[in-house]
Amino acid sequence: MAKKSHVSETPATAWLKAHGVVFTEHSYGYLEHGGAQHSAQVLGLDPFAVVKTLIMQDESAKPLAVLMHGNRTVSTKNLARQIGVKSVEPCKPEVANRHSGYFVGGTSPFGLKRAMPVFVETSVLTLPRIWINGGRRGYLVGLDPAVLSGPLAARPVECALAE
Repeated sequence: MAKKSHVSETPATAWLKAHGVVFTEHSYGYLEHGGAQHSAQVLGLDPFAVVKTLIMQDESAKPLAVLMHGNRTVSTKNLARQIGVKSVEPCKPEVANRHSGYFVGGTSPFGLKRAMPVFVETSVLTLPRIWINGGRRGYLVGLDPAVLSGPLAARPVECALAE
């Protein structure tokens, strides 16, 4: 009997299952620094619908997660203004890993190790379906973006810059 390819459970998939979220699994060959653009290309997806999870921090070093289109950049200035802090900057990879419990390149907003506010670019919520990291490098899950504003309670922001 042929064995079906299945990625072992991650904190992200455990969180999704615990919240009754229906999702599809998509594995691909991870490329260091390839990012969402690489996963979109390999899987034949629109990079606008592949959502990256970025761990950032405010001026007090308090962590926050930002969900952004794979082919867009976060305007940290606009984000800081909208969330009422002085400044926002990306965390160094080792700091991001510590806050999230995931390795950079495999960060998911679901099942984060440390509780932190999650912000999502508003236009992500208008897509019919998104693909987002499932908690491991080379592994995306496809799901309805309503999960982000529903069970995840991500706050909508407008901070995208075109790439």
